[in-house]
Amino acid sequence: MDIPSTTVGHDWPVLEFDKLQDTLETLHQWLQIVGKIRLRTMPWQNHSWHTALYVSPHGYTTQSIPYGDKIFEIEFDFVKHELSLECTGEQAQVLPLTSMTVAEFHDKVFEMLANAGIKVEIHGAPNEMEPAIPFRENTINKTYDPAQANNLWKAMLKANVVFHRFRSEFIGKCSPVHLFWGAFDLAVTRFSGADAPLHQGGMPNMPLEVMQEAYSKEVSSAGFWPGSKDAPMPAFYAYAYPSDASFGEQPVEPKEAFWSQDMGEFFLKYEDVQRSNNPEEMLYKFLQTTYEAAANTSGWNRTLLER
Repeated sequence: MDIPSTTVGHDWPVLEFDKLQDTLETLHQWLQIVGKIRLRTMPWQNHSWHTALYVSPHGYTTQSIPYGDKIFEIEFDFVKHELSLECTGEQAQVLPLTSMTVAEFHDKVFEMLANAGIKVEIHGAPNEMEPAIPFRENTINKTYDPAQANNLWKAMLKANVVFHRFRSEFIGKCSPVHLFWGAFDLAVTRFSGADAPLHQGGMPNMPLEVMQEAYSKEVSSAGFWPGSKDAPMPAFYAYAYPSDASFGEQPVEPKEAFWSQDMGEFFLKYEDVQRSNNPEEMLYKFLQTTYEAAANTSGWNRTLLER
């Protein structure tokens, strides 16, 4: 499927990890706080889909969360650089996004919730990261660079468009395109319909039963991850669970894509997509060919699953 470019003058933003890192690490903690609020107030959905955030026209949002006989929504706005809380019957509240510690952010968000009459308790430390410093004690992460936050959101906005096009071709069970705050990745997952072997876990500060429910069915998953200090490379990824031994040997596109034996995943560097003549087409080819590698080697019934 040929994907027309929607870029104007190659407007996929440049992401330089050394400039992004400090803001990314602070935002990751802030997103975990807001994500945990959604986790504790939303009804449970399979594979923890109820916990995720979503790309919005201005940043990242919880979307509508039911609370008693009303709803509320929390949104990060990386255009105005503010966090907003809107709740039925209450005046909207706004927190300016500036450099502040995780502890300060935590207390200010819960003050906003209290002002709106919303009572919620969260697990007060991050998941899927080490060290898991309790939010109210974290005075280390405190950097907010508006330009870097805006660039990261714009990169996810671009990826979000292609992910939705890719999702539309599949008529089997498929996740929303959503932002998981645990690892800070934008992801979309397709399901074959078959049960998967019991997952052995392995993520830091992540309950084993959560991992096992998340991977209780056979999947082909892809996403965008902005990197970390241990892997300072914003990249697109694709993996299968369970995966056939020949999965990583399959030919995938574009030529810049590569297999990581250590991670058991295919990767495509964000910078290769950003620098290409048609970033959307390059990314779509990566999503499609890595899915085909998973489906073909694992024996999915593609006739029933694809449109």
